[in-house]
Amino acid sequence: MPMQTIVDARAPVAREWLSFDPLDMRERFDKEPFSVRHDLAEHPLLQLPRLIELAKSLPEHSVEYNAGDVNVNQDAALTPRTGLSVADTLHRIESCRSWMVLKDVEQDPEYRALLDQCLDQVQRAIAMNAPGMGRRHAFIFVSSPNAVTPFHADFEHNLLLHIRGDKTINVWPPEDRAVMAESERERIIAGGQRNLPYRDELAAKGRAFPLKPGMGVQVPLSSPHWVKVGDQVSVSFSITFISDPGYRVKSIHRVNAFLRRRGLQPREVGASRVLDDLKFAAFRLVYKAGLLLDRVRPARATLPPKSAMG
Repeated sequence: MPMQTIVDARAPVAREWLSFDPLDMRERFDKEPFSVRHDLAEHPLLQLPRLIELAKSLPEHSVEYNAGDVNVNQDAALTPRTGLSVADTLHRIESCRSWMVLKDVEQDPEYRALLDQCLDQVQRAIAMNAPGMGRRHAFIFVSSPNAVTPFHADFEHNLLLHIRGDKTINVWPPEDRAVMAESERERIIAGGQRNLPYRDELAAKGRAFPLKPGMGVQVPLSSPHWVKVGDQVSVSFSITFISDPGYRVKSIHRVNAFLRRRGLQPREVGASRVLDDLKFAAFRLVYKAGLLLDRVRPARATLPPKSAMG
């Protein structure tokens, strides 16, 4: 007699929060920015009272906030602060002219579950073209009316899901070196600040996505972008990850950055499949060797403080 599969009717079914055509997602993912829809605008985890609780519970390094009345070409090193605390910023977000991001909110189990529900849905659609989904992270942006996020680039795959108010995100193609030079990509990946120099002539190459609650946009890895909030408080939920192809691209950029620091002029990523393969293989070899060395290296003896040595 064949075995029967018993399904527990009480088992919870994962909610599908995102709305997109799976074929469209698979074919366009990370090649160009495009719109998605979602049903998260009324989710209790993404409302201001819960976000105040979350901000208080996160480690200090996971909360970044500063003045929101900056320009698109803002130097990150000169970004002004408001002098307010985290809690005061959120309580007074309508009038304090601030911009805030809660980083890595998946540290909270409830937000981790929501992140996984959303990204599991994306993973099923893109697994054929972009396998692997590592380094899952979620960020929540809370901005005062008319706040600006300057022109910058991030090196992960990102779905920006808008929750409250309205904002416009302006996004540029991920591979246009006239918008962001190869050396800028390497600088950011090597740990440099993300802000980029903006020039008015770039506007014609970008695409504006006006966002209202329930709308979102897929921002490809390395796509430069900047954001302008409308006349109301804005809240957005950003879910990010790195696919296997994305990890490969970042690794090759790191090798190129290493070569450029030594006075060489490496071929840019994508210019030669053979050279890219060699660089990626070299990166993986060095990375694994470093991990192995960390495992076998004996711990160094720690000397007592000089005062204790007489």
